[in-house]
Amino acid sequence: MPGDLEAARMLAVRAGAILLEHYSRPEIHWKGRGNPVTEADRFASAFLVKELKRLFPDDGILSEEEADDPGRLSRSRVWIIDPLDGTLEFIGHRDEFAVMIGLSINGTAGLGVVYQPITEKLYYGVAGSGAFLIENRATRLLQISRESNPRAMTIALSRSHHCRDVDVIRGQLGITNSICLGSMGLKVGLICEGRAHLYVHTSGHTSQWDTCAPDVILQEAGGRMTDLFRAPMRYNGPEVRNLRGVIASNGTIHDRIAEAAQSALAGEV
Repeated sequence: MPGDLEAARMLAVRAGAILLEHYSRPEIHWKGRGNPVTEADRFASAFLVKELKRLFPDDGILSEEEADDPGRLSRSRVWIIDPLDGTLEFIGHRDEFAVMIGLSINGTAGLGVVYQPITEKLYYGVAGSGAFLIENRATRLLQISRESNPRAMTIALSRSHHCRDVDVIRGQLGITNSICLGSMGLKVGLICEGRAHLYVHTSGHTSQWDTCAPDVILQEAGGRMTDLFRAPMRYNGPEVRNLRGVIASNGTIHDRIAEAAQSALAGEV
């Protein structure tokens, strides 16, 4: 029986292969306005849920594409998965989508895998054991940049869900450099690589499956993820949405980012 990390890495790659089978002509449905889902999402989710139940029958599971099982709330270990993070990018045939598998242990992110199928980049981390990137068949330790000058920092922006509040925040901080990307996991991956320094999402429109896997990877790379009020992210609660927003950063000006975000939301600028 594979261990937690070995299983998560293996399943992420296999789920990525399922996504690629549908990449050329994705079949699209709509969960709501501006919220598409593809058959690829559903097939990858069904595969991941089936395999996780087989490998870890005592653990709970929370998946974006499956009905929530309240029984997970009584489990100390819960797999939190997004089978296709970056659906709009997948539909638009951009490579900025990922499979994300996180493991919550007693409400905190304990393990995370983020896999980009097109490039075959695989980010992973385990609490207390570091964060790593496999790329071009080589594995390297992930370490955030310690840059603390906002004018030299780069903010990772959402390609498909950008909002004015983020422009206000970067204006307050004096950050002029930016990079746009789809998947949240891949944006956090850029911070882990030192290629970006922060990402902010001010609304409550992200969920636990968007943050669980990248959260632990970022922490192990030396960075920090909190809500807009500096509280650590919590997982496997009854409310799956991150209603207090998300800040991911290299940590050097994290408190200033939070202050700017709170000011922007209060309409003080």
